[in-house]
Amino acid sequence: MIPSGLDRIDLRGISAHGFHGVFAEERQNGQTFIADVSLGLDLGPAAREGDLTKTVHYGVLAQQIHDAIVGEPVDLIESLALRMVDLCLAEESVQWVSVTVHKPEAPIEVTFEDVAVTIERSKQ
Repeated sequence: MIPSGLDRIDLRGISAHGFHGVFAEERQNGQTFIADVSLGLDLGPAAREGDLTKTVHYGVLAQQIHDAIVGEPVDLIESLALRMVDLCLAEESVQWVSVTVHKPEAPIEVTFEDVAVTIERSKQ
């Protein structure tokens, strides 16, 4: 849950083909991964001054999240989510972040809609 006093930027549904997973087929064939990112920060200075440098350039961040999905494979989507959290917290103005990584094509033997992992972290 976002800490009190912070505003929020949400990026939903960043989708890419990645090769993450513990099974050989996942590493060989890959699958779709989807990321939802929420950032907690003070948007007041950017809003008052109309200054992009006082907020997060969400176009740049979206590309970084995409690049994390298509980048170096990891065994667990937990690791992928933490990689994205670290990217977000590297932004100076970001005080809190929540990242959910969805793996809708996970190799599960029963019918399911989605598998997702969420990691939340704060600089405080």
